[in-house]
Amino acid sequence: MKIDYKKIGKRISKRRKELGLKQYEVCEMIDVNYKYLSNLETGRSAPSLELIMNLCDVLQTTPNYFLIGTSFESHYDKDITSKITSLSDEHKYVVSEMIRLLLNIENNEI
Repeated sequence: MKIDYKKIGKRISKRRKELGLKQYEVCEMIDVNYKYLSNLETGRSAPSLELIMNLCDVLQTTPNYFLIGTSFESHYDKDITSKITSLSDEHKYVVSEMIRLLLNIENNEI
């Protein structure tokens, strides 16, 4: 899977603008210089994982939004996660295999 840094940059820029923040304001909040944020938003620089997490905090979103374009966890995501967390490792494996099977069906691979 190839990472599209231009798309990531556009999402960072879009979210910043949605919150009414200027680049310099975000730079001050995450302690980076203006040129670096500009390069991130245009896809000329690749953000580190730490920077992605800092941006998520400041821009009130999730890493999924920046990396793959999905904004917030759905109700189902949270519900499923909370249920799976309490399972034994053996049962987590079963659930994982069931999900894999469903994904294969959804992608017409079966």
